[in-house]
Order: sequence, then structure tokens, then C-alpha cells
Amino acid sequence: MRRLAVAVPVALLMGVMPAFALTQAAPPAGQAPAQPKPTPVAPPTQPAPKPTTAPAPPPSPPKPFPQGAKMAFVNLQAVFQLSADGKAAAAKVQSMTTQKQAQIAERQKLLQANQQKLQTGGTLMNEQSRAQLEKDVEKLQRELERFQQDAQAELQDLQAELNDGFQKKLFPVLQKMAEDKGLQMLFSAADAGLIWADEGLNLTEEAVKRLDGGAK
Repeated sequence: MRRLAVAVPVALLMGVMPAFALTQAAPPAGQAPAQPKPTPVAPPTQPAPKPTTAPAPPPSPPKPFPQGAKMAFVNLQAVFQLSADGKAAAAKVQSMTTQKQAQIAERQKLLQANQQKLQTGGTLMNEQSRAQLEKDVEKLQRELERFQQDAQAELQDLQAELNDGFQKKLFPVLQKMAEDKGLQMLFSAADAGLIWADEGLNLTEEAVKRLDGGAK
């Protein structure tokens, strides 16, 4: 199985348009203010007809499995992404990733604060205080690097554990499906280098249903 990619949310900044007040110039002395001209009333207009859009065609039913076929294929990555077990595994990885990112951010914040203190006030400190602060910064840097390495290792271990458990549950389902259909070979589409095949040979959707429903 491939590793999971973590999307990082992006914050959008909304700008506020400035409002401009319109003022009228004062008339010259002795001159009566000009009377505003009546605004002509525009005749009522008919609302523009809304463009009609054709309804989206219903999804075509899956192509039936060719009778007598002895080979088929599945997309293992799609099975992982669409199945309940795969989604649960991905959620666990995302949860750990978010937790580790928050812990790393706290350590980075502490390190940056000490670095800023050293840069702005280091020249005003006595030699002993400055040397101690430099040691503290170096220690925080080492601890941060070690924590990042440990976090990466923990995440990789979790992914390996979840992938192993997923495969152990999925492969018996695939074997039973192949036996039920009388297949001689069942390929992984990505690993087999598949270029083209009859879509009826794609058993990915059925594999997901069997895995989720515990079909025997």
C-alpha cells in the first residue's frame, strides 16, 4: 500500500472594500440651489429567464462481469480509500499527524522565543547569562530535531501496522471473490502495469462491498 498524504488546510484572508461618501458642492452666494431634476422612471423590465440546464445523466450501471472470464483486476488504493476499514485507518493516521504537528509547533515556539531573546538582549547580558542562554537554545534545537525524528518514526510505524492489518483482512476477501467467479488470476491494477482492460473485469467496487459487508 502507498503511504497516506496529509493535506494541510489553507487559511483564506478576506479583504474589506472601503466605502466612499458622496457629497454635493455648495451653490455660489445669492444663487438659489438648483432643483434636482426628476429622475425618469424606467419601465418595468421582465426578469431575464434563467438558463435551463439539462439534468445530469444518471450514472451508468457497472458493466457486467464477462461470462467465462478467467482474469480480473482490482485497484487496491481505491479499495483502501473507499472501504470503511481504509477510512478508519486514514483517520487514525490523520489524528496522530495533527497531534504531532501541534507538539512540534509548541517546541518551535519556545525555541524561537529563546533565539529572539538571545538576538535582542544578548549583548546586554553578562557573560555567564549569555552562555547559559546559548546552551538552552542549543539544547532546544537538539530536542526539537529528536522529537521530529521520533514523530516521523511513530507515524511510519502506525502506517505499517495499519496497512498490514488491512491487507490481512482484505486478501482473504479477494481470494474468496476470485474463487466465487472461477478466476485463475486476479491482478492489482497499479502493480501489474495495466494499460487497458475491459471495465467489466474491474472488481474494485465488488471488493469494497464484500469487505464492508463481510460477504462470504
